[in-house]
Amino acid sequence: MGLLKDCEGEMYGMDFDLVLIIKMIIIGLVQGFTEPIPVSSSGHVMIASEILGLGEQGFTFAILTNTASLLAILFVYRKDIARLAVNSIQYVRTKNDDLKSDFRFVCYIIIGTIPAGILGVLLSDVIAESVSMTTIACMLFVTGIALWFIRNLRGVKDEKSMSAKDALFVGLGQAVALMPGISRSGATIISAIVIGIKQETALRFSFMLYIPVSLGGVILGLSDFIEEPNKMDLFLPYLSAFIATLIMSYIAMKWFMGIMKNGKLVYFTYYCFIVGILILLFF
Repeated sequence: MGLLKDCEGEMYGMDFDLVLIIKMIIIGLVQGFTEPIPVSSSGHVMIASEILGLGEQGFTFAILTNTASLLAILFVYRKDIARLAVNSIQYVRTKNDDLKSDFRFVCYIIIGTIPAGILGVLLSDVIAESVSMTTIACMLFVTGIALWFIRNLRGVKDEKSMSAKDALFVGLGQAVALMPGISRSGATIISAIVIGIKQETALRFSFMLYIPVSLGGVILGLSDFIEEPNKMDLFLPYLSAFIATLIMSYIAMKWFMGIMKNGKLVYFTYYCFIVGILILLFF
């Protein structure tokens, strides 16, 4: 599967390499900035690709940029991940009650991953065929409305007071985000806040759910990546996009953590509405 189906001439012409690399850096920055925040990274990548005249992005590109965002988020939450892993293993061995909450949280991550995992496998072709600018615009409106309704909610549940039912509900929100234009982080955070989970915990759980889903997508897509006939010809554009996505994902994640801490999610409501209207007007 080619990366830029509509721009094969640009891809292989040496005179256009620098232009292509710059465009791919821009796409990487867009992917990296929008992945952590509740505005739909896939929708924004599609919009940016259309503006830059790059055409449809291929699966190999999606795997690379998704991996870059995953690495950035793993780095941000590295201490939490290490603690959860170590304490969960220790709990299984010792049944120490002091470690039980971390073990349960890991179980909740597994439970919350199941809905998106199942639907992603069953409906991947249907979802891919439903992508359009109008769909993205409508889903941005849906995201904006949902963010507006939860703007003043402040939950009380933390990791220790969550339940398996809570985890499943948030997992269903992540499954809904398989629809193009629905933000994964937005859907999971909104779902968590609706059922009374604290914003800080909602954010952490949202991105803990992202890790196995993203990792699973990377593993399932490895064969397509290996069989990609043009990946060596596109090495520099791919690498440029990967690095740009990695750096911007980290910056955006740290910035969004500050937004969540200050309870300013409502700003993304306005953004979703504005971008949705612009899409309908100009695409």
